Amino acid sequence: MRPTYAEISLNNLKSNFLNIRKKVRNVKIMAVVKADAYGHGVKKVINVYNSLGDKKPEYYAVAICDEAIKLRKYNVKQPILVFDPFEKNEAEAVFTYKIIPTVFENSHLDILLRARNKRRRKNSIFKKIKVHIKIDTGMNRLGINSDEAVTFIEKLSHNDNFLIDGIYTHFATSDEKDKTFANLQLKRLKDLLNELKKRNINYGLAHAANSGAILDIPESYFDMVRPGICLYGYYPSLETSESIPVKPVMSLISRIASVKTISKNDTVGYGRTYTAKVKTKIVSVPVGYADGYNRNLSNKARAIINGRSYNLIGKVSMDRIIFNVKDDDVRVNDKVILIGEENGSQVTAWDWCKLLDTIPYEITCNISKRVPRVYRK
Repeated sequence: MRPTYAEISLNNLKSNFLNIRKKVRNVKIMAVVKADAYGHGVKKVINVYNSLGDKKPEYYAVAICDEAIKLRKYNVKQPILVFDPFEKNEAEAVFTYKIIPTVFENSHLDILLRARNKRRRKNSIFKKIKVHIKIDTGMNRLGINSDEAVTFIEKLSHNDNFLIDGIYTHFATSDEKDKTFANLQLKRLKDLLNELKKRNINYGLAHAANSGAILDIPESYFDMVRPGICLYGYYPSLETSESIPVKPVMSLISRIASVKTISKNDTVGYGRTYTAKVKTKIVSVPVGYADGYNRNLSNKARAIINGRSYNLIGKVSMDRIIFNVKDDDVRVNDKVILIGEENGSQVTAWDWCKLLDTIPYEITCNISKRVPRVYRK
């Protein structure tokens, strides 16, 4: 195995989920495991969650069809919602793998019906197609506008080919301190649900709360919540509360590959962006931007070696980075903590985020497949 690896704490993964479960009480949980469980390795993640007995997730959610198929091949029994609408060449998977599609246009219904009718020629068993309806309450990305949704939903509720299993929206600003727009989105969804109730339309399970809303907007829980980044140990922004205790699940670890001393005025790396001011000991570490160690961390990031923090020097290359270790006693094969904690010193994804102007989601998702995942309790 490579000396560079991502260590995944199964105990932290389990603890984060159970803390969310405690917060939302009797509300169902749809665990979001898209993008290979945000880079953590979806097979292991779902195995941990499904080991929780009656506390395990009631639903799973992914972004695309292929991710849902993978979950079924990993023996997931729970309902699986796919957020993206299905394309024509994917629709048969809805029936083969019992996947719940998202719909919000007549074209989505037509695609599903054509696939079902094609399948019926081989199998005469008739089953309604379970769907979840996406409502656009202000994100302006996907979904039917909330002020146009009643007619679409009412018509669909009378269509014997379909069963409305759920209805949902997505918050644009639930992770911001100012909840004004999130509350407007919440009101739009509540108004829609109230109108559907007045018309005796069964819309199944209503769900809206992502991680930010789970933390800060309990009135958005409805029938089910959809935790994502909180499962993996990060709050969605630095503006939310920390009303649920979570711990980072992923650490990024490597080892010192070489140690050398450079002289005053020697330069380091591509472009010679670092010049030594004095005689300096440096170490190389076998990780780079091909592993998800972003090139924009050049001359900015730090790592922990033997409990002490050291600065990255020079540009991040595809496979290797360099740290200034001053004149300290470090040796080849000493552990290097790139993300993680040791002896009270810590580097988190948030440290990278501040340097890169991004969010923890991107950091964990971008740790590439060539970095082995090692699972520890």
